[in-house]
Amino acid sequence: MVSPRVLLPIGLLVGLLFGCSQASRTAAGGVEDSPEPSAPRAVTAEDIQRTPGKPIEEVLASRFPGVTVVRSSDGGLSIRIRGTTSIRGSNEPLYVIDGVPIEPGPGGALFGINPYDIESIEVLKDAASTTMYGVRGANGVIVIRTKQPDQ
Repeated sequence: MVSPRVLLPIGLLVGLLFGCSQASRTAAGGVEDSPEPSAPRAVTAEDIQRTPGKPIEEVLASRFPGVTVVRSSDGGLSIRIRGTTSIRGSNEPLYVIDGVPIEPGPGGALFGINPYDIESIEVLKDAASTTMYGVRGANGVIVIRTKQPDQ
């Protein structure tokens, strides 16, 4: 007779079985193993400099699958990461510049940012990478790191 409280030690070495050797950046900036290949998640300063005169929003849309640019009636550009509808009423992703969340203003969230001051832009689309931002990250998160002057 088997007692209902018997623990059976079952373990899987997923990393060894499936060869999980790729690493990806988390929302907190750390690095973790990723079992599946994913689309590119960052645009660097060199990528932006290779497309002079092109708005940052269009650079992101051309680089990341599922990211679209919408032109509003006032001529501003806005980015959509998870389609055109949202539960929250807003379709804008959360913008985080050097760790500070910002709200989009007139002309778009990236309107006042000099493209040559940007070190990297990371687009977080999946639930696992946006959990750190809670409900504000429901439409995706765009993390922008600017170049810091030497101190």
